[in-house]
Amino acid sequence: MSRDRASRRFYRGGSQNDLLAFMDRGEMAALENRWTFEAAWEVANKVGGIYTVIRSKAYVSTEELGEQYCLLGPYKEHCARTEVEEADFPVHGPLQLAVNKMREQGFKLHTGTWLVDGNPQVILFDIGSGAWKLDEYKQELWDKTNIGIPHLDVEANDAVILGYLVAQFIGEFRKAAEECLDTPPRIVTHFHEWQAGVGLIALRTRHVDVATVFTTHATLLGRYLCAGNTDFYNNMENFNVDEEAGKRQIYHRYCMERAASHMAHTFTTVSEITGFEAEHLLKRKPDVITPNGLNVKKFSALHEFQNLHAISKDKIHEFVRGHFYGHYDFDLDKTLYFFIAGRYEFGNKGADIFIEALARLNHFLKSAMPDVTVVAFLIFPAKTNNFNVESLRGHAVTKSLREAINEIQQKIGKRMYEICLNGRLPAPGELLLKEDTVKIKRCIYALQRDGLPPVTTHNVVDDWNDPVLNGVRRCQLFNTCHDRVKIVFHPEFLSSTNPLFGLDYEEFVRGCHLGVFPSYYEPWGYTPAECTVMGIPSITTNLSGFGCFMQEHIADPMSYGIYIVDRRYISLEGSVQQLAQFMYDFSRLNRRQRIIQRNRTERLSDLLDWRNLGIYYRHARTKALHKVYPEMAALEEERYISKLNYPRPLSEPPSPSSSRPTTPAASVHGSDDEEDSVDEEKELEELAVNSSDHGSR
Repeated sequence: MSRDRASRRFYRGGSQNDLLAFMDRGEMAALENRWTFEAAWEVANKVGGIYTVIRSKAYVSTEELGEQYCLLGPYKEHCARTEVEEADFPVHGPLQLAVNKMREQGFKLHTGTWLVDGNPQVILFDIGSGAWKLDEYKQELWDKTNIGIPHLDVEANDAVILGYLVAQFIGEFRKAAEECLDTPPRIVTHFHEWQAGVGLIALRTRHVDVATVFTTHATLLGRYLCAGNTDFYNNMENFNVDEEAGKRQIYHRYCMERAASHMAHTFTTVSEITGFEAEHLLKRKPDVITPNGLNVKKFSALHEFQNLHAISKDKIHEFVRGHFYGHYDFDLDKTLYFFIAGRYEFGNKGADIFIEALARLNHFLKSAMPDVTVVAFLIFPAKTNNFNVESLRGHAVTKSLREAINEIQQKIGKRMYEICLNGRLPAPGELLLKEDTVKIKRCIYALQRDGLPPVTTHNVVDDWNDPVLNGVRRCQLFNTCHDRVKIVFHPEFLSSTNPLFGLDYEEFVRGCHLGVFPSYYEPWGYTPAECTVMGIPSITTNLSGFGCFMQEHIADPMSYGIYIVDRRYISLEGSVQQLAQFMYDFSRLNRRQRIIQRNRTERLSDLLDWRNLGIYYRHARTKALHKVYPEMAALEEERYISKLNYPRPLSEPPSPSSSRPTTPAASVHGSDDEEDSVDEEKELEELAVNSSDHGSR
């Protein structure tokens, strides 16, 4: 292949979309007296996905802005005492002067660094210390915007206190920055979601001379409407937003979110689909789309992430052996692990169509591939009483068998050694003694069970009303010996201290073969993004921000292990059929083809790296700065934002189709080459050219 042709088929960040040109640790920002503050309820406060966004982006933000960058959030002791190292800022710097002014007024502020990659500066406001001014703040909000906050809505009251504390701090900081340096300060404040958005409203109504950016990661009303089983995307323009918010008793919160989005100098959302939602529900089209990224840690050798997959898969094998004891009649070498995980939003996360599609996959496999087994894990935190006794017993008896066999193995080894020293070969009766046989028989007898393997690992509270268990009952996926699809519902998040799995979420994902996330409402979708970075293929939808992003930037997503289900333009039945077909197609791949696909998936990790995606946040801040400070020289980073497009791989896509042959073609599982470790010839050629290109950059 010619080098010119190869260079057009880039896979490793050949894009201009990166922040490297601006990563000077804040030197330029310091010269311009330019400051960036980012406020969110989830700064050093783990609640949901925004925590992951802020935390993972901190590294590139500090590399770009250095000490000119500071995070603002509420002080939550249970998180802050482990995640924040408290310390004062430089004594005569504007940050410390503003903090001192706030403390003099009776407010309690915690300052220091957040102990995450990048160690960003952080200021956490004690909400309780500002509670005495709540009525004053609410009166000001009513006088300026006509937004009234109900007394009993504690979360909204806390958001008001945080917002006005942040606004007051920014005002004090601006005065201090003017006094410290001759250059007038240029300040941009970035607010995430409605809980922090009150701060933006306060800054604008008080006419503080700062640039403002507001990012909505998911509209408040959108979440409520989707949770109510409405046909959301087909009726977007028909909703009476004020009435719908009022019916759900969130009108005041909706007003705060809508006011923040309209008063911001720059309004952003995390994906095109959320932008479409915001345009109809918040009545403002976003100025910039700011997709969410991850901190991608590269491996020095390509095969390292494949090795991690094999190690983690062995740990999942151990769980499966214990959970399905007594019915362990399938070959683990021909078993695939699929999983879905996230908040327990049964419809929004697509668990409903996942279970339905698994029932159809079960039928496909019974008919066409009876030697292949799929174990589907559903990981949603739900209320439970304790672990299921059958699950614990299974792991106890398999552990007992393993220990007994290890002990007998050692004894046989010693006997064999002694007999061979005498110059003869041992007879079978001299190696495995009667007491050893009895011991093994006892362990085998303990492995017998009368009932079926449990569907869930825990005793779920109110299980007759649990949506996942009801879905499993309706589809009759009861883990019988005839089922080729086995179900495991694990109603809590994974951790390495879990007595059943003994691995954390990242290890579990690495050990699985396919992540399935057929979400109906997913503004971005960190779960499929995390799969991609770890080289695990995933199924997503064209209603998730991640799915839309991949469709836009990759010529043939399926060939890179990104399967995108259509949940927007076809019927629900059509979506279920498409999902079942994708899972069946994946099940037909042999081991060699899955390795090739994982290599391709892992190549997309650069596309999701904050070094590429952070430029969009910089672009949003710059747009806001130019509106407030038109005298600033126009920065030229817009030329760095070009459309990143991944072409089809040199070797054709690995996903088989029932209608047409593809390369590599589907093959029988028994034909796997177990010694195969990485790639086919074209893949190796691809990687060799790619690495030489990369070295020349």
